[in-house]
Amino acid sequence: MNSEIQKFNDRQTTVDKRICDLLATKIDSNLTEAECKIWHAHPVWFLDGNPIVGYSKQKAGWRLMFWSGASFEEEKLNVIGKKFKDASIFYTSFEQINEKDLKRWLKKSRDIQWDYKNIVKRKGQLERLK
Repeated sequence: MNSEIQKFNDRQTTVDKRICDLLATKIDSNLTEAECKIWHAHPVWFLDGNPIVGYSKQKAGWRLMFWSGASFEEEKLNVIGKKFKDASIFYTSFEQINEKDLKRWLKKSRDIQWDYKNIVKRKGQLERLK
């Protein structure tokens, strides 16, 4: 695991650390070609400079967000806005994480991508990469 992300996870409570460590481990093992770093204070994985997946602590729990997740057509992923193509799921306990679902979503995150890397250059317009 990336040392920055490990430090981030280590700063969490025991319960939250278990969630974070599982998410980071599964993301790393399924997106082996991805670059990961702390971005805007949260762990995020990138493919060719494009943000793909990340997690952050919010009131509702740990939010696992897929930048292009709205296009995955997955019932368990919540799409909040319509302008961007992100979708999320929230976890409040380690046991809520369904590894089979997570693996499928991570595969889709590689196969279905919108171009967030160039969103500023395109004045907020997203284009489909894959």
